[in-house]
Amino acid sequence: MRTRRLIDFLAFAARCAVVGLAAAFVLNLAAPGLVARLRGGAQEPYDRAGMVDAGLRHGPFSYADAVTRASPAVVNIYANRTTLQRQMVPLSPLTQRLLGMRGGVALGPLEKRLDRSLGSGVIFSSAGYVLTNNHVINGADDIQVLLDDGRVSKAQVIGSDVETDLAVLKIDAGNLPEIAVPDDKTAEVGDVVLAIGNPVGLGKTVTMGIVSATGRQLRMSAYEDFIQTDAAINAGNSGGALVNAAGELIGINTAVYPRTPTADARGGYTPGAEGIGFAIPVTTAKTVLDQIVQHGHVIRGWIGIDYVDIPPPNGATSRPQGVLVARVVQESPAAQAGLQPYDLLLKLDGVAIVDQGDLRNREAMLVPGTKVRIEGLRNNVPFAIDVTLAQRPSPSTIGA
Repeated sequence: MRTRRLIDFLAFAARCAVVGLAAAFVLNLAAPGLVARLRGGAQEPYDRAGMVDAGLRHGPFSYADAVTRASPAVVNIYANRTTLQRQMVPLSPLTQRLLGMRGGVALGPLEKRLDRSLGSGVIFSSAGYVLTNNHVINGADDIQVLLDDGRVSKAQVIGSDVETDLAVLKIDAGNLPEIAVPDDKTAEVGDVVLAIGNPVGLGKTVTMGIVSATGRQLRMSAYEDFIQTDAAINAGNSGGALVNAAGELIGINTAVYPRTPTADARGGYTPGAEGIGFAIPVTTAKTVLDQIVQHGHVIRGWIGIDYVDIPPPNGATSRPQGVLVARVVQESPAAQAGLQPYDLLLKLDGVAIVDQGDLRNREAMLVPGTKVRIEGLRNNVPFAIDVTLAQRPSPSTIGA
């Protein structure tokens, strides 16, 4: 009798289990979200199939750790310039009409005027080397650096490089933090980035965005390979840090767009553009820093020509690779080797020349005294010439 009851109970339990599993299967098909909630888990918002690492698809809820890591190495820079000017004496409306002019005239003795430029900088070593933009400190009589811990230190200019708009400062202070630089220094479009600096003198500020593009050229200086970002960059951010989501430096913030031409060719800020900022890649910045610390200036290879991109043929939608020689500097390596205006240069040491930016950067990376082979076309006839590079002169001496 007891055995019979036990068999009936087990049969009943088995039927219940089957019914329950069937109900769960139907419910999972009809309302999978409800099943996930009943289990206490979260519904997957998308299919993970094919993903190498689903965790990489989700950004963190906070970038506080990245800011904590990078922010101490970002400083505020106050560059003071003393200028002399005469006091403006206002003119009466009648005098203005008689003289055909407006406002006033500069009369009286010269008076000193203090102008202050605001900017940012990045501490690269505990020895006190700080990298910033050249336009932040250019012409300054006195440069003060405000550290993250509140200390203020007077800075000395070690050297500057107009052609990349970078300058190296030295401060004498102990216990200095260093910015972290990633092993893989390549920025990719879509990377999350943080811009840290001193916009419009407000003090240390962090903005967030992504890498919008790489390899941008604005034609503001000879050597450009900008990282474009939509992280907010304003006046005062110049020289500050562009870091990745781990708080590692990937660029030096340097410009916003658009700009209007100025006498120094760097361009002045034009209000109205948002979400378009530019940074100098850390690879370029580190190279300039190392050379200035070692030599006091940047040493670059120089062929001795001005060149432009080859214009596309009529009706073509793409531009040919290579460059067109526009000018050969007298007594330069190019002149001695026999290069001529209107030569088409196609290869440097057997590697195709993409465009003028490509050739300019490759030329600059070569050590003066290096012999290179240039291949191209002259009047549609192939030629090859060996050129021994010299050291690139300062821009003022070559008209660049």
